Amino acid sequence: MLAGATIALALLSGPASAETLREALAKAYRTNPTMTGARAGQRAEDENVPLARAPGLPSLGATANYTEVLVKPANSFNAPDRSVDTRAQLEVPLYRGGGVKNAIRAADRRVEAGQANLRGTESTIFSNVVAAYMDVLADSAIVSLNRANVGVLEVNLQATKDRFEVGDLTRTDIAQSDARLAIARSDLQTAEAQLVASKERYIRFVGAPPENLELPPPLPNLPESPDAAVDIALVNNPDLLAAAKQREAAAFDVRVAGASRMPSVSAVSNGSYTNYLGTLGSDIPGSVISQTSKQASVGVSASIPLYQGGAPSAQVRQAQARESQTIEQQIEVERGIIAQTRAAYAAWRAANDVINSSQQAVAANTLSLEGVRAENSVGTRTILDILNAEQELLNSQVLLVTARRTAYVAGFTLLAAMGQAEARDLGLDGGPLYDPMVNYKRVRNHIGDWDKDPDPQPVATRTVDTPAQSPSVIAVPN
Repeated sequence: MLAGATIALALLSGPASAETLREALAKAYRTNPTMTGARAGQRAEDENVPLARAPGLPSLGATANYTEVLVKPANSFNAPDRSVDTRAQLEVPLYRGGGVKNAIRAADRRVEAGQANLRGTESTIFSNVVAAYMDVLADSAIVSLNRANVGVLEVNLQATKDRFEVGDLTRTDIAQSDARLAIARSDLQTAEAQLVASKERYIRFVGAPPENLELPPPLPNLPESPDAAVDIALVNNPDLLAAAKQREAAAFDVRVAGASRMPSVSAVSNGSYTNYLGTLGSDIPGSVISQTSKQASVGVSASIPLYQGGAPSAQVRQAQARESQTIEQQIEVERGIIAQTRAAYAAWRAANDVINSSQQAVAANTLSLEGVRAENSVGTRTILDILNAEQELLNSQVLLVTARRTAYVAGFTLLAAMGQAEARDLGLDGGPLYDPMVNYKRVRNHIGDWDKDPDPQPVATRTVDTPAQSPSVIAVPN
């Protein structure tokens, strides 16, 4: 059993060369549907800026009408039989009470909030990938340990039966060995099911089955104290940055609501052309009447709201209440980040302490098992003593594997809470990183009416063609 346990523990302790955690993160970064969907959502958010700007830009419209007169008044001798007329109007907003300007500012802040949320999505997905990656490694190690334990117990049972045949042991010893083997097989089945679940979870986040996973590198820049971690998180955490930007946007919304009480001024230009198509008559015999007419005008239009039934005041109060809501939400997010950061730090430190204790327990239980076996050979220990010693060694080995997994995941969760677990922090391979500013700059000042992006196509990869996973242990070369 010791040899099998050594191999299993190496899954989380020795050097390896295979598929890396960085490669798994890069796959998720490129093809995870939550990630790609969040980017599409951010591109949609970008369009709110030109939408907010549009009411402040000139507008040009035209109408055309064709009229066929079916019945003319009895006393109208010069009414036309038909006519074609066209009209065009150009309106240039000059003043909107600050509503357009503040709407643009609010939209810009929400774009910045969305970009921060996109960073938060990266952290969440990466945390899930790290947890799935470590789960596959840890569960593979636990399956190996349980398989080795079953093998040892099978040998023990056979040896017990052989000794019973020669009168050295009793049926009670056989029953104890048989019962312990049955429990071990049950534990193995449970561990194998958990390994399958971990593999499927890995596929969900990464998009491909795990194969020959390499041991992850040490985590960098972990803080020395929970206070240091919180200080960094309050500056860098993307969720808190997003909440701050939403608060700023809500403040601009109050000004937008107040603008509805202000006058609006526009420069207006109108032009019209009418053609009666030769059907306009005249009351004067022999006179020639022009069959066309043209008109053009320019001017300034002002609209001054005097009373609107209390709607502007209600809109202002509503916007103020929503600003108050964002203030409280920012505090709520801050509380959550502080709690998350401190909890992740405590979990990370505790897991490291468990690792140290478990290493000592594995070493002590290994010596204990060797001693119990030696003492059993001279008749001072029973078969039950051996079975208990083997179980204690297995428990300490599983605890060590689990603690190593927990420490790494907790450490990465701590980095994520501190805002240091995003693509820009991890140096991902596989091409340039997605930059949300590229699309924002592309659409921000665009004023055309007739362009569009290419038809949407899926970016994320589907996993329907991946095979159902088996409880085979993931190979980690040493």
